Amino acid sequence: MSEDGVNRSAILLMSIGEEEAVEVFKYLGPKEVQKLGLAMAKLSNVTREEVAGVLKKFREEAKQQTAIGTDSDAYIRSVLTKALGNDKAGVLIDRILQGADNTGIESLKWMDSSAVAELIKNEHPQIIATILVHLDPDQASEVLATFVERLRNDVLLRIATLEGVQPAALRDLNDVLTQLLTGSDKLKKSAMGGVTAAAEILNFMGGQYEASVTSYIREVDPDLAQKIQDKMFVFENLLDLDDRGIQLLLREVQSETLIVALKGTSDPLREKIFKNMSTRAAEMLREDLEAKGPVRLSEVEAEQKEILKIVRRLADEGQIVLGGKGEEGLVE
Repeated sequence: MSEDGVNRSAILLMSIGEEEAVEVFKYLGPKEVQKLGLAMAKLSNVTREEVAGVLKKFREEAKQQTAIGTDSDAYIRSVLTKALGNDKAGVLIDRILQGADNTGIESLKWMDSSAVAELIKNEHPQIIATILVHLDPDQASEVLATFVERLRNDVLLRIATLEGVQPAALRDLNDVLTQLLTGSDKLKKSAMGGVTAAAEILNFMGGQYEASVTSYIREVDPDLAQKIQDKMFVFENLLDLDDRGIQLLLREVQSETLIVALKGTSDPLREKIFKNMSTRAAEMLREDLEAKGPVRLSEVEAEQKEILKIVRRLADEGQIVLGGKGEEGLVE
């Protein structure tokens, strides 16, 4: 969801009333709740015209939809309390939490990554790997980043070689986490792992961590390391997108994000971006790139990863097709 889309959604939720907003929140996942909660907290001086425009746009889009998505978890206490304060969030939180799925492993998705890391860091690496494959790749990468290098490398290797978990073993693990966190007795039944999961997590890790993990796996199993590398989608792989895919992506990327991200790319990729913009927009982007000056590598990587998140979402939605592989460029 673009920044403008988040703001419009926040205005909509603040306009439709508490009970209706509660029902909407029940269908949102952790990241969506966090973004919307923070956006709602920042709203100020919204004009009647802005509200009317948002409602009109919503009605137009709603006519084309068949149903609201059902990727629904409900534990948002810490997020909404931080965003809206105890008084504003209290009643809303209580209503949303009713009937929530707060099973052990599932609950970790709603926790801060550092808290998850603290909770599981002393477990056996195989248990940690089993837990992390159930989290979103970006959250799993944040957890791994807090570990010491030896543990981080070991866990990623185990994720890459994980083919599945026996239901009884997963149930026992989930029950332990459930007792510790929520007391729920439901079970997250799906199990994941393997080369693809390892590659997705590595995609979200910084260059230093990625290099260390990849080097470690290559020493243990060169073929496995290559398979993981082949599955990874890095920023230079945008060259493999067709023009329509680039155009769809550019519609959702903020200009400042694009400027910083392109500081760390090759000339062919820049030219592909320019080619899929209007002549005037391409000229302005070229000028902005020249005027920007040197940018820290960490800033470039951060903005590139934000764009890659959008790429993966568009791919998951079937709007673009990912393919091929590339190499990371150097920041000049």
